[in-house]
Amino acid sequence: MRRNVLIVGAGGVGHVVAHKCAMNNDILGDICIASLTQQKCDAIIESILRKNHLKDPSKKLYSREVDALNIPALVQLIQETKSEMVINVGQSYINMSVLEACIQTGAVYMDTAIHEEPDKVCENPPWYANYEWKRKERCAEKGITAILGIGFDPGVVNAWCALAQKEYFDTIDTIDILDVNAGSHGKYFATNFDPEINFREFKKVWTWVDRQWVLQKVHSIRVDYDFPVVGSCPVYLTGHDELHSLSKNIDANSIRFWMGFGDHYLNVFSVLTNIGLTSEVPVKIAEGVEIAPIKILKALLPDPSSLAPGYTGKTCIGNFIRGTKNNEKREIFIYNICDHAECYQEVESQAISYTAGVPAVAAAILVARGEWDAKQMVNVEELDPTPFIKLLDTMGLPTQVLEAPVAFEAPVIKSIESI
Repeated sequence: MRRNVLIVGAGGVGHVVAHKCAMNNDILGDICIASLTQQKCDAIIESILRKNHLKDPSKKLYSREVDALNIPALVQLIQETKSEMVINVGQSYINMSVLEACIQTGAVYMDTAIHEEPDKVCENPPWYANYEWKRKERCAEKGITAILGIGFDPGVVNAWCALAQKEYFDTIDTIDILDVNAGSHGKYFATNFDPEINFREFKKVWTWVDRQWVLQKVHSIRVDYDFPVVGSCPVYLTGHDELHSLSKNIDANSIRFWMGFGDHYLNVFSVLTNIGLTSEVPVKIAEGVEIAPIKILKALLPDPSSLAPGYTGKTCIGNFIRGTKNNEKREIFIYNICDHAECYQEVESQAISYTAGVPAVAAAILVARGEWDAKQMVNVEELDPTPFIKLLDTMGLPTQVLEAPVAFEAPVIKSIESI
């Protein structure tokens, strides 16, 4: 049985992960939260104690300072804390260094997003092949469990694809992953997670259509869909992490990702982009200092974790799947509804961080029990989805399934470029 968790990262998702680990520390053991800014870790610990979420007070809950790009320092921290599981919820730039430290120490590795290099944006697909999958053989040789993309999307949506393939369909034609936030944070403009990573998604749209990668313009293809509970919302074809493993591991003709944006968000984003503030390319300011404009923008925008108090409304994330079962056509919408205010009441978080953080802890519990201790590198859809989805049902993220839902009608998507 795996014990003791090291959480790397103290942002909004790290906050949720730490709360949920504390609520299950009778299974997970000691918990260490580590970040470049130890004060942020201590603030999370204060929140956990304030909510009385430390289930077993005999287990340790503490913080450490660490530079997650420093592999020797990470190795030392894993060894000193006797952490057998590492949940990486820092910026995606640190994925490969944290993974390497886990390989060297034998610790389980988990993350919630794909690796990125600061100077490379929207590389050619499949993205996992550019970095993480290059360590597959080493993980297998050393028996290292590495679970990639165990947030919500990627993460839960991958498990839903595996569940659909396992139980609901004999053949799958299309999978449309739909993510909409119908909540309101009351700010003029803000992103629900790291703005630097958020805006980097909006450079190119790589999507999987007719079993090949196609490229489309950002925010150029819109569909209005009538979601359960939250109602009609516009969603736009967007590139996203999970497509890059699902295209390999799930037998479907097309797999696409759609994200909801309001007109105000798109207008502000367009202005920021047109004046260069979303660029990752450094510029030299008058004092001779070089800095990427997106880092200035990140410093100016509200910290995503600060949005939680007063956030109202709900999120809906779901997979609209078409295929056949017993030679008959079938359509389902498998989804989750999450309420911002309820998340704040439980763990002092907003729903975006909550949906990303809870699945990682569910995975850690399954690994600790031995059910998901794969001893190799896997993406979520390669694991048995049933125990994961059942556990999430009890942890605040219940799955619902609609048979014959309102149809999702996507236009014909052609590539403006191919690889």
